[in-house]
Amino acid sequence: MPMKRFCAVLCAFVLVIVLGLPVAAEGINGSAADIAPDIMAPAAYVVNLDTNIVVYEKNSETPLQAASLTKMMTALLLLENYQDQLDTISVTAPSYIYDLIWEKTTNASTADIRKGETQTLRNLLYAMMLPSANEAAYIVADYMGGGSIDNFVAMMNEEAARIGCTGTTFADPCGLDTNNVTTARDAYLILRALTSYDIFATVVSTPSYDMGTNDRYTTPGTYVIQNTDKMLNEGSAYYRSYVRGGKTGSLGEWQNFAGWHTQDGISYISVVLNVPYEADPDQARPALYETAQLMDVIFDSFTIAAALDPTQPITEIPVDYATQSDTVMLYPTDNMMTLLPKEGGAALTEQTFNLPKSIAAPVRQGDVVGTVTLTIEGEVIGTTDLIAGSDVARNQVLYTIARVGEFFSSTYFKVVVMLTMIVVAVYAFLFVLAALGVLKPIEKSSKKRTNK
Repeated sequence: MPMKRFCAVLCAFVLVIVLGLPVAAEGINGSAADIAPDIMAPAAYVVNLDTNIVVYEKNSETPLQAASLTKMMTALLLLENYQDQLDTISVTAPSYIYDLIWEKTTNASTADIRKGETQTLRNLLYAMMLPSANEAAYIVADYMGGGSIDNFVAMMNEEAARIGCTGTTFADPCGLDTNNVTTARDAYLILRALTSYDIFATVVSTPSYDMGTNDRYTTPGTYVIQNTDKMLNEGSAYYRSYVRGGKTGSLGEWQNFAGWHTQDGISYISVVLNVPYEADPDQARPALYETAQLMDVIFDSFTIAAALDPTQPITEIPVDYATQSDTVMLYPTDNMMTLLPKEGGAALTEQTFNLPKSIAAPVRQGDVVGTVTLTIEGEVIGTTDLIAGSDVARNQVLYTIARVGEFFSSTYFKVVVMLTMIVVAVYAFLFVLAALGVLKPIEKSSKKRTNK
């Protein structure tokens, strides 16, 4: 079985469920294979958007062919520069881009945009993201690159580096070139950047789109493009209500999919790369099939929940100079909402306290005493302050006694005592010498005065 890991939120029983490890987990009924068979995708990555926790990872840093996931970067550059001008700017398709496409394939996905035809940037965005139209990506690249595809590809690679991609290289704006490579993690970063645009959410959630009319499509409603993301289609075997949209890609005998999912207020981005057709029993949409396998389990297994309860103490600390209580209970200031297993999630967190050995009275309710850091499976969830749950008054007698004791045990006092002892010893030594006659009084010399 390929190596993969669940990070931050996966406890032992979820590892068993999702990864299919041949280990029995206490409290789990049924075998792992019945719940989620091992995926065939050579690389995958799933991140919870609410907490930024990596929920699933498999070879996420391995560069693989990007195919039409490349168009996500083309769309990102388009929105970064023209999101407010999608309807006011129209672009004419230059002839040379079709030669560039046909050099690579005669079976390229298309939105039937012909040479010399003019489309708005909005239509080109829909054409790229729904039917994965290669000519639409090239038209955008030609326009934004000032007539140079190479200029635009350079912009793509610069933007990839800017948002943190480390294993991505683009060679064209559409993904037909096999030199377009990305990693599962990088594809996540690009899709996440796109989700910040409202128009993108609208576009990718659209099953079909009307491109309007032109000289060839003169009847309204006849120029309609379809979304290749069949997880949006209720009549499809791949349909999932939690899918908000995404981008498909395919070259050769495999498919890619980067998806955006939301259910019960919890959101994820998932990426599967180069999924072979045999991964799908129907051998039709293997990337969508394996995405569904992963996300079904993740949505069933996890929820956003409080890891801590601010109304309940989680530890106590000794209090010095107090008689009414020698300890005070400490409460977390934050409930630490995070992604947790639905069953017993909070109990699986590990708590690391950063506290002094004791605190001195008086203590006021709400005083910050220290912090607690929560981790699951060695991954840090977060850190929050710990505050005193009640007032603790100072006993002045105990405080005074302690202060006196502290003075007599202080370095300052020890130095004073030592210096005093040295002075006394020197004085006694000189006194003894004088008594023995070793030391004689010093007589004052006098000069006789003479009168001249």
